[in-house]
Amino acid sequence: MPSTVANYRRNGIHFITWLRQQHIPLASIDDGVVDRFARHDCICPGSFTISGQRDGHCLKRVARFVRYLATTGVVARPAVLAGSEPTLPLAEFQEWMRRHRGTGEQTMVKHLHLLRRVLPELGPDPGRYDASLVRSAILQQATAGSRLGAQATTSALRMYFRYLASTGQCAPSLVDAIPTVPRWRLATLPRYIVHDDVERVLASCDLTTGRGMRDHAILLLLARLALRAGDVVGLRLSDIDWNNALIRVAGKSTREVGLPLPQDVGDALATYIERARPRIHADHVFLRAIAPFEPLAHGSAITGIVRDALSRAGIRNVNLRGAYLLRHSAATHLLRSGSTLEAVGALLRHRTTETTAIYAKVDTRMLARVVQPWIGGVTCR
Repeated sequence: MPSTVANYRRNGIHFITWLRQQHIPLASIDDGVVDRFARHDCICPGSFTISGQRDGHCLKRVARFVRYLATTGVVARPAVLAGSEPTLPLAEFQEWMRRHRGTGEQTMVKHLHLLRRVLPELGPDPGRYDASLVRSAILQQATAGSRLGAQATTSALRMYFRYLASTGQCAPSLVDAIPTVPRWRLATLPRYIVHDDVERVLASCDLTTGRGMRDHAILLLLARLALRAGDVVGLRLSDIDWNNALIRVAGKSTREVGLPLPQDVGDALATYIERARPRIHADHVFLRAIAPFEPLAHGSAITGIVRDALSRAGIRNVNLRGAYLLRHSAATHLLRSGSTLEAVGALLRHRTTETTAIYAKVDTRMLARVVQPWIGGVTCR
């Protein structure tokens, strides 16, 4: 959009003008410099305003501008900007998860995102945390969000408190102060859309644009191979075996699995890579459609792509509007088409059939064969 480009240009000029006034070389730019820019009393020459520089969108644009300078080598090193990376304590926690727990990268990103939301409620000093404070913070998070969100928050906090205890920053017993958010196994139905609606979603992409080609390839991977958002974000060019029509994914674990590459998925991937993918030195398959052309940061980008496609296709009667909707839909369609739970589990890369069992509840024709007569001889339908 021209207005978006104009906003980026104006904020970038403002930042460069301020750097010149402060005699700050580009090589010295870091998160502290950007923070100083956000708080300065503006007397910069030009039509700049103090309220504009403190606007959250302005700071995000400046952060992206500096990251772009880093990728082109103008800035000596990538900066930690506008909450895009963990603060130092969380950076140490991230390294601890990676080294001592073997946590996957996507799980770490999720934990850090949740902790940034809940830690301000706990305060900066772990030595002052107690059971009452912890439970109050979790209750506030649960009240403002969903049960699944509360569960994810408690999982992130447990991991964080284990790190604090291992480094002597809090008592080990504090982990036990985190309450369990109840969620009964197999209590819910997988959310899905029917096969015709999936095809409408796939057809909603504008294949005359680079973004449309990218989104079409992503949606096909989700709909045909039931990949998770993290699988798509982490997919690399070297993971595609064109000669044998295979695609390698690791999923939540480090166990790599080769999946067959259907013809339409392979064609969509080849079209995007050859005609629309920006020519940069990055092994990730999917990149941002606008500059800076970086790999997609996390699964929320995939959620946005699915959400937009659902809106374009006119599908508004679903609550789940992310990558998992197409994953659930693929599994449900296979099961209703006669595939076994074992076959569905193999596609979903489940380790046990118990994990796949939730999809059995949506196969009404199979359930009709085993349904028991109701009292009085009337069959429940």
